[in-house]
Amino acid sequence: MPKIASQAKRLRIYIGESDRWKRRALYHAIVEKAKELDMAGATVFRGLMGYGANSRIHTATLVDLSSDLPMLVEIVDSEEYIAKLLPYLDEMLQEGMVTIDDIEVIKYGNKPPKR
Repeated sequence: MPKIASQAKRLRIYIGESDRWKRRALYHAIVEKAKELDMAGATVFRGLMGYGANSRIHTATLVDLSSDLPMLVEIVDSEEYIAKLLPYLDEMLQEGMVTIDDIEVIKYGNKPPKR
């Protein structure tokens, strides 16, 4: 199989599990918006432990099980498509952190990427 490499951007959105957007889970709303904008894909990760701006530790241990675990939404796409999502994130996020970095995508397969 040929190896296909290309440049892309990785968008990471750090939020809490209990964060909401219009009474829905924020991470769910972000993924739906990414799908609506025809982005390449999105993945949501639930963290075991973390803290953010308020310095309160959120953890998944049985002793102090948190209902607000850290969540990470990760999207890899072209700079153009990442830029389309940013205005929506400005509106949706009350607190959290958004990072963007340059990455090289390496894909093994028979077909070139759709973009």
